[in-house]
Amino acid sequence: MDNSIPLQNSSLVNILTLRYDPSLKPNLPRKTSNDFEINNIVPTTEFIEKTICDNVEQNLDKFTEKKISIALSGGVDSTLALSLTRKVKPDIEIEAISIKFADSVDETSAASKIAQKFNANHSIVYLENYLSELPKAISMIKLPFWDLHWYYVAKKSKTFSNVLISGDGGDELFSGYTFRYEKFLSITSENSTPLEKVKAYLECHERDRVPDQENIFAKKSNFSWNSIYKILIPYFDNNLSRLDQVYLADYNGKLLYNFNPINSRIIDNFQMKLITPIINDKLIKLASHIPSQSKYDQVNNVGKLPLRKILKKNGHDSLVNNKKLGFNVNTVNLWKSHGYNLCKDFLIDSRAVKDGWINNDWIQKYIHKNNLDINYINKFMGLLAFEIWYRLFITREINSNSTLD
Repeated sequence: MDNSIPLQNSSLVNILTLRYDPSLKPNLPRKTSNDFEINNIVPTTEFIEKTICDNVEQNLDKFTEKKISIALSGGVDSTLALSLTRKVKPDIEIEAISIKFADSVDETSAASKIAQKFNANHSIVYLENYLSELPKAISMIKLPFWDLHWYYVAKKSKTFSNVLISGDGGDELFSGYTFRYEKFLSITSENSTPLEKVKAYLECHERDRVPDQENIFAKKSNFSWNSIYKILIPYFDNNLSRLDQVYLADYNGKLLYNFNPINSRIIDNFQMKLITPIINDKLIKLASHIPSQSKYDQVNNVGKLPLRKILKKNGHDSLVNNKKLGFNVNTVNLWKSHGYNLCKDFLIDSRAVKDGWINNDWIQKYIHKNNLDINYINKFMGLLAFEIWYRLFITREINSNSTLD
């Protein structure tokens, strides 16, 4: 891509393969295997709780806000963030914000009970068409991503307060991606080579993986599996345990180059302040050295053990279940209701195809296929986001106020 495009040539390949771009400048410090070496001194539940509470209090004391917002999915991280915020600021007014996606699992009733438990107001944002304001969201982050629920959270939050609290970081710091750990351990061994573990790691990211990934790209994109492996190899070519290697890769992946920068850019565009109680230097250093067995129960496949212990200590563990959902749209139903028609409208006459970045044969092979596999649906959503980004910043034929109906 030329200098007028605010992405490097490798960015498209990385985003459509890994769902993040390591060429971005991260807001958080990068970590190496040395940072994840195990310290057998496990911090107490009380110490971790105090560290989170101190972070919340110190950040809120910087502002004069009498009312704050908090993103509440109803999971461990957001429930913990709400409970500890209420603990350190018993009198502050809190507006909890949840999202209800059309034709998806609805956890807003559970979130309402949690909000009530901690004396917070509760607002539910109903999204019939999750993709409708994608041009606006992409124009804010200046990156081609489609799964941008944070845009809607921030937009609603801005109507209440200039401060938003989020439970981000719990998955990466305290072993929340249990659905991947189990599979990774089952298809690797201690004798697996670094490259074998990299390939297994990619295989465990099932939402991001299709068997003919390389065929998505046209020649100009210069796709190479070796370039993808090169990004990940350092996380698996070291003396860490296999799980700690996965934690290292997860931290240096979507947390550093997707969730954190995207959320920060959205917040900045709404001229708000974001507080992430779990993501702070002290807790990052602490969590990265905690032994795996103190964060993840392999027998029962349950993660975030330290965070769950804090909830249990305060009598709040019954508020959340063990299954990870979070803000979760049903992608298959979204494809049927809006995604397919939008992809057809934008990709059949794709500007990115015409300019030599994307392979039209791959699009034509799958776009009209009945009962399309969810992995392919995710790829098409990624291509839709790239096409919108391309028309916003390269061909400049749509603007940020365009809506997708």
